[in-house]
Amino acid sequence: MAPRGIRRHNPFSVAVCCNRPGGFGLYSFAWSQCKSSLWWWSLYLLHLHLHGLFRGRNLELGRDADTGGQTLYVLELVKALAAQENVDRVEVVTRLVEDRRVSSDYSRREETVCPGAQIVRLPFGPRRYLRKELLWPHLDELADELVHHICRRGQRPDWIHAHYADGGYVGALVSRRLEIPLLFTGHSLGREKLRRLLATGQTRAQIEKAYAMSLRIDAEELALSQSRLVVTSTRQEATDQYARYGRFHPELATVIAPGVNLERFCPARDGDPPFTTLDNLLGQFLRQPQRPPVLALSRADRRKNIPALVAAFGSSERLRRQGNLILLMGSRRDIRKADREQREVFQQVLELVDYHNLYGQVAYPRQLGSDQVPQLYRWAAQRGGVFVNPALTEPFGLTLLEAAASGLPVVATDDGGPRDILSRCQNGLLADVTNIDQLRTAIERLLGQPKRWQTFARNGLEAVQHHYSWTAHARRYLSLGADIVKDYSLPRPAPTLTRTPGVTARLGRRLFYCDLDGALADADQASLQALNKRLHATRPKTSFGILTGVGPQQAQEQLASLDLPPADVWICRNGTDVSYGPDQSPDLLWRAHINEGWDRAALEDAMAEFQDCLTMQPPSQQSEYKLSYWLGGEDLSLVAAIRQAICEQGLRAKVVLVDHVFLDLLPFAAGRPDAIRHVALQQGIPLEHILVAASQQGDGEVLRGLPLGVVLANHDPSLDELRNQRSMFFARRPQAWGILEGMDHYRFFSR
Repeated sequence: MAPRGIRRHNPFSVAVCCNRPGGFGLYSFAWSQCKSSLWWWSLYLLHLHLHGLFRGRNLELGRDADTGGQTLYVLELVKALAAQENVDRVEVVTRLVEDRRVSSDYSRREETVCPGAQIVRLPFGPRRYLRKELLWPHLDELADELVHHICRRGQRPDWIHAHYADGGYVGALVSRRLEIPLLFTGHSLGREKLRRLLATGQTRAQIEKAYAMSLRIDAEELALSQSRLVVTSTRQEATDQYARYGRFHPELATVIAPGVNLERFCPARDGDPPFTTLDNLLGQFLRQPQRPPVLALSRADRRKNIPALVAAFGSSERLRRQGNLILLMGSRRDIRKADREQREVFQQVLELVDYHNLYGQVAYPRQLGSDQVPQLYRWAAQRGGVFVNPALTEPFGLTLLEAAASGLPVVATDDGGPRDILSRCQNGLLADVTNIDQLRTAIERLLGQPKRWQTFARNGLEAVQHHYSWTAHARRYLSLGADIVKDYSLPRPAPTLTRTPGVTARLGRRLFYCDLDGALADADQASLQALNKRLHATRPKTSFGILTGVGPQQAQEQLASLDLPPADVWICRNGTDVSYGPDQSPDLLWRAHINEGWDRAALEDAMAEFQDCLTMQPPSQQSEYKLSYWLGGEDLSLVAAIRQAICEQGLRAKVVLVDHVFLDLLPFAAGRPDAIRHVALQQGIPLEHILVAASQQGDGEVLRGLPLGVVLANHDPSLDELRNQRSMFFARRPQAWGILEGMDHYRFFSR
């Protein structure tokens, strides 16, 4: 076995070339030719946890809806993985935040968590802290940054583990582009949340506005389609929740229950210091603080259902006579400045406290340090208390394990992970938390019942030791990962300073792409001559590329009619065909890359059910990797139905709508954005040295991310949503004049 810090390689290597100092340099990636066992192979693992506030110590759990159980899960997982002998390095990539409202810790580029584990913060989107629903427009930028990061490291991760839908989206793009295996954990799934929100009476429009649910569900489908392993915490997740996704393959799902940190969460011991700080903090609220507490610990979120617990406690004479209610609802400074949902939850709680006259019997401190949370469990257990998780649904229930490890019996929701936990631990009772009477009765059966309380406390302590160890979790996780990497096909070599087979041209250090179908259509002769002059003057350092939906020959004819120089790169047929130079030499690597999982005949059969709504385009617009139709008119509901049908049949294809009426079905790995990045990697051109000019509906996908975007004045209104993108310029002039305006704006030829 290799000592920690040494990665054992064999001579086989793949190089990625670039001429940018500090960016893509000439790096050699080493790969294993035979990974029959990874126990001798020192692993480099990369996790994606993008939203919320994430650092290696003093987590601000409950500060907002984005900094919750997932944050703790990821931190404990990477610590456990880093402690394994066959793991050399674990990285957690998250968002770099520069915002006076939050700690400067989140603006540090790198942070060591423990030996072998590090947090890497990459900038994307605005500098300020954003809730996760506002991150979607900026995730393509992060995907580009992450590719840069991996190349700068000069070391390929053995796999990427993406957490939540946003991480899944970025992970899928990077996995596809660099051919790195992807693992996915959804934590909380969009389809399940949508189902529950609809059940509360909210409309789809309201839900979409608040939660960007369609983007989230699409991202989850993308992640599931690319994943080699889906890690779930409970059986219910796999059988009930993931099963609602068309691209979910049950055979790729595995249940690995999270662990609990048994060094932090443990029963009170003789010789422990008194709970002076907690006594003082909670004593401010309670008339009789020695009573057994009913403890709840969660953020102020509707789904956590804290008002139901207050109602259950307040309506029980027995509970009010015997106990106190302790509510730790995240970390707050000023309720008036909390977000709307948090304010509503606090308002409900305060109204119920007043209605039931619980003053002196309920405590709701403003905040508690993360180091004090284990003490709070021990404090409650020492007084014979009960921990209650009244969430409407709980994907897993890590707080239940923390309570069990502290010797504190529990009452928990009967929806989700608590079923598995309590069936193993036998340390409490399940309840239908939508029924106040059931919730109240379950708590009454534990509080003030010494014999039952002792049995449940003892059961929990023993079961956590046996079933919920992070060390056991990490070993099981690595064993499954080893099987994936062993079977994963090796990526094809990228070019070094010599030409790669299949690539017949070497490009300049800058690359300008133009949408032939829209940006140059009907351009006046004077503007075309000015653009032609600019391109000729900057060659060979600037290369010229074409983006089009038509085939290479037709594209060449159209370009010749515009009196522009021959293109150096041809990305044709909507990103399924890449070729180089005047003779249009095909990129064989690209063709092999997009071929995986492509079944054109099966797709054509699947489209038969839509034949009354679509017209197939003529043979000249079809190709081996492109199936093209006309819509009678723009119908987004039809496009969504086609996507859903393809998804449900497990076909690996993407649906692309261009100019409102042209519908293309392409291989999952194809498309103009991926083709642009493929060429950049092959030729060693930084994405910041690539300028893309476009104007049509559907062009938004090629304008996102790190390349310099130019939207022409004659653009489709659908592109206006890109105005807040960081690398985006909206020209005041149309067509070729707008292109020249964009080049001047970016000082493109000085790069």
